[in-house]
Amino acid sequence: MPISPWTKPLRLRAFLVLWRLGWVLLMPVMLAYLWRRGRRDPLYVQRLEQRFGRHARRGIPHVWVHAVSLGELRSAVPLIRAFLEQGEHVVTTHFTPAGLREAEKVFAAEIAAERLSAVYVPFDYGLAFRRFFHAFRPKFGLVMEVEFWPGMITASRRANVPLYLCNGQYPVRSFERDRKKFLSPALLVPGFAGVMVKSELQAERFRALGQQNVAVTGEMRFEQPIPPEQLRAARAARAALAGDRRVITLASVIEGEEELFVETVKSVSDKAFFVFVPRAPERFDAVARKLAEAGLRLARRSAILDDALTLTETPRIDVLLGDSLGEMYFYLAMGDLSVTGGGFHPRGSHNIIEPLALGKPVIVGPETWTIEYPATEAITAGVARQVTARELPGAVLSDALPTKERIDAFLADHAGAVDKTLRTLAGWGVSG
Repeated sequence: MPISPWTKPLRLRAFLVLWRLGWVLLMPVMLAYLWRRGRRDPLYVQRLEQRFGRHARRGIPHVWVHAVSLGELRSAVPLIRAFLEQGEHVVTTHFTPAGLREAEKVFAAEIAAERLSAVYVPFDYGLAFRRFFHAFRPKFGLVMEVEFWPGMITASRRANVPLYLCNGQYPVRSFERDRKKFLSPALLVPGFAGVMVKSELQAERFRALGQQNVAVTGEMRFEQPIPPEQLRAARAARAALAGDRRVITLASVIEGEEELFVETVKSVSDKAFFVFVPRAPERFDAVARKLAEAGLRLARRSAILDDALTLTETPRIDVLLGDSLGEMYFYLAMGDLSVTGGGFHPRGSHNIIEPLALGKPVIVGPETWTIEYPATEAITAGVARQVTARELPGAVLSDALPTKERIDAFLADHAGAVDKTLRTLAGWGVSG
C-alpha cells in the first residue's frame, strides 16, 4: 500500500537531526550499556551483528512484528500465529533478551521450519535498518504497544515499508507531557502509516497528535495463550503448600513498593498464604532478605520446585517467592485473587489481564494511568478493585469478590482484538 506523504514541521526536522547526531556520539555509551547488562545476561552482547542490521538474506518477504520485550511479545503471540496460519513468513524483532528468548521458546517449531525468525531490532539509525530491510524484505511492520523510534519510522518510510502501531496506547501522563514539549516523541505519531489502539480514548489522543488513520481494535492480551501445564502444576503446588488457606498472589511487585507488600504479608500471614513475585530478577535476593527479616517463613520457587514445576519438598511456609521468569500463569493460578504491582508507586501499574483471564479477581493501587484500558473498564465492571496502601491488608482478606461468571462476561465483552486487527489491515489495503 502506498504510504501517504508525511509533512515534517521544522521542530520535527530538528528532532531528527539531533537524534541522528546522538546515535553517532553515543554509540560507545550504548555498547557499554549492553556490555554492562551482558555481565548478568550474556545474551545482551551475543548476536551483536544483529544490532547493526546484519543478517543472511532471506529469499521470501516477511511480515515484521516488533515486540521490544517480554510483555509485548506475549501480547503479539495470537496475531503472529494468525499470520503463520495464513502461510506468511514472520520476523520478530526485540531489544531485550527476555523478548528474544520468549519468541524462541514459543515459536521453536516455526523457527526450526524456517517460517519465523526472532532477532534483535537494529540500532535506531538508517543504515542498520536498510540492512535489515535488505535481509527480510518486510511487506509491512507492526510495532506493538507504544514504541516511537525515529530511525525505525523514517527508515521504513524511505524504504516504502508501511509501519503500523498495533495494540497501541499513549498513557495519559506521557501524552500530556509529550504534547507540551517542543521536541518530543509525539511529533513522530503522523509518521506511522496507521495506528490501531485499545480504546476510543486512546484513539482521540492519536488523532489530536495529527494521525488520521486510526482504528480501535481492542487489547490483544485478552487472547494470549495460557499454558495448561502451568495451571496443572499450580493446582498441585497450592494443595501441598497452602492447604485450605486463602492464597493471594502479589504479581510484578516493583522496587519502591516492596516494603508495603512485605508489611501486608506480615500483618495477615496468619490468615492467608502468599505468592510473592518481584517484577525484576535482580530484586529476587533483596526481596527474599526483606521477607526473612520480617520473620516470615518463605521458600524460593527455585529451591523447592524442579524445571517441570513439580515440588521436590513441601516446607511449612507463609510465602512462596517467585524467583523465575516465564511462569507468571503458574503463580497467578495458585491464587484466589491477585494484587498487581506497580500501582502503589508513581511509576504506574502493570497489566491486569493475565489474572482476569484465569478468572481471578484483581486488586490495583491508585496509580493505574499506565493501564487506563482495561483498568477503568474492569473497575467499573466490578472485576477489579482499586485501593490505597492503607486499605490493602483489609482488601486482600475481603469476601466481597466478583464471581467467575462476572469475570467471564467482562472477558467476552473485550475479546476479538486479533480479528479486528486483521480486518483493519485488510481495510487499509494491507495483506500478507
